[in-house]
Amino acid sequence: MAPKLPGSVEELRAAGNQSFRNGQFAEAATLYSRALRMLQAQGSLDPEKESVLFSNRAACHLKDGNCVDCIKDCTSALALVPFSMKPLLRRASAYEALEKYPLAYVDYVTVLQIDDGVTSALEGSSRMTRALMDSFGSEWRLKLPSIPLVPVSAQKRWECLPSENRKETAKSKSKETTTAKSRVPSAGDVERARVLKEEGNELVKKGNHKQAIEKYSESLWFSNMESATYSNRALCHLVLKQYKEAVKDCTEALRLDGRNVKAFYRRAQAYKALKDYTSSFADINSLLQIEPRNGPAQKLRQEVNRSLN
Repeated sequence: MAPKLPGSVEELRAAGNQSFRNGQFAEAATLYSRALRMLQAQGSLDPEKESVLFSNRAACHLKDGNCVDCIKDCTSALALVPFSMKPLLRRASAYEALEKYPLAYVDYVTVLQIDDGVTSALEGSSRMTRALMDSFGSEWRLKLPSIPLVPVSAQKRWECLPSENRKETAKSKSKETTTAKSRVPSAGDVERARVLKEEGNELVKKGNHKQAIEKYSESLWFSNMESATYSNRALCHLVLKQYKEAVKDCTEALRLDGRNVKAFYRRAQAYKALKDYTSSFADINSLLQIEPRNGPAQKLRQEVNRSLN
């Protein structure tokens, strides 16, 4: 007796998932296509379900080396649900395989705006940075299309996913500094880190703190031995009211340079915003031991002292 064919969109999708797990990618793509046709024929207004089917079929195309169709399906998925993690990562991989490095870079960096700990995106953006530098030199950023700004709603949608779904997408989640610590930077890496840090500094001057964070993060991937890069990124976190991230960056900056006055001051500001007045007061005192006449630090100490009392 022949096995019963799946008769609903959900059954077709489940059968496609099973075929994919079995390594039968062409069969899985066929099942996802049938599910899409059925869903569209029903006139169902369920963009998320349709987006997932496009993204799943894109994964089949990617496995089979059909990068052109993978890109088409990912783009369709993202048109239905913008800034979805999986289609962004799959499209980035397809662009990279086709050596369309500027487009791959944009997708990897877009993923990092949603979650800056996705290892595959961190590694991908670094590969693309190296490839673009090799191709275009120091002017490589002029070759990039515009990088979209991910809205807060998309970031929250990702954070609200069940943890197992996030783990499945992100795989091993690691900050770029952890990745960098496992590498010994070459002279070329140190120079690239310096250039990226300077680009970050220019963005700060223009008030573009979110993109500056991206630059500093890329810089730290190439070399994480520059205390000022951490304290500069901490400033951006402060402006964006990301106080816990600012504390982490200042702590790392002070680990590298225990006399980094800016790191002490910015961590004191972050602690004050977090209402940890004792830690803030301790950082200000440490700063004033290095620079007793630092006016902003003296003023901040008065403010924190009033809060303590």
